[in-house]
Amino acid sequence: MTKPKILVTGATGKTGAAVVAELRKHDFPVRAIVRKEDARSNALRKNGVEIAIADMYDPEQLYIAAKGTQRAYYLPLTRPYMIQAANAFAVAAHEAKLESIVQMSQWTSCASHPTAMTRQTWLIDRVFSMIPGVAHIIFNPGMFADNFLRLIDFAALLGIFPTLMGDSKCAPISNEDMGKAAGALLMDDPVKHAGKSYRPTGTDLLSGKDMARIVAKVVGHGVKSVHLPPWMLRKVARQQNLDPYQIYVLLQYVVDKNKELFPMKVA
Repeated sequence: MTKPKILVTGATGKTGAAVVAELRKHDFPVRAIVRKEDARSNALRKNGVEIAIADMYDPEQLYIAAKGTQRAYYLPLTRPYMIQAANAFAVAAHEAKLESIVQMSQWTSCASHPTAMTRQTWLIDRVFSMIPGVAHIIFNPGMFADNFLRLIDFAALLGIFPTLMGDSKCAPISNEDMGKAAGALLMDDPVKHAGKSYRPTGTDLLSGKDMARIVAKVVGHGVKSVHLPPWMLRKVARQQNLDPYQIYVLLQYVVDKNKELFPMKVA
């Protein structure tokens, strides 16, 4: 049986690359949308991935990229006007006659959320659910482990693990596990999952102190969890060249986390 060709957006990023790796491990044909040719796109090509260069805000370029594929993994842009890019992709998906889309969403997706990105995510959920003839599957992971590890240098060099989460707990999920979970949905029969939402998480509920103990084992010396004020996170994030809009969104998620909106562990 011929395996469906799967279109992956954000394929050179952390979760997108993990999805591509999982699909290629199972010999599924993959077409990756990238912004430009570079070392990351070359690495994908060496793994047997077909490359499509497209502007995520351009429905015509997205249609050309989607034509000839059957399923898609959609990673929303962490940018203002992300809803415009999603609408462009929805139009392209309909015209290219995709059979299914696995869409990254958020646990806190709702119409009245204080963060514009999260309100737009809610709109994307609705827009994709209304694409005629396309099975829509929401992929809704909890807190990303990668965000907590942005400050790993402090633990390795200074023996402190900065956290903004107080004593609240969550079950962070790794990029690799997100790739496996999303890949499983993309490779399976989409009819079984159409209209459903899945919430993969890590295996254990962890506080900042719990994370510090785990990091200590990895770096091989004592590590203490310390509270990091938001202003300091902004400074560190800017030093890491994180986009200002992404910094704003990350800080809002800290507010959500401290309201215990990410406590659950899903078996």
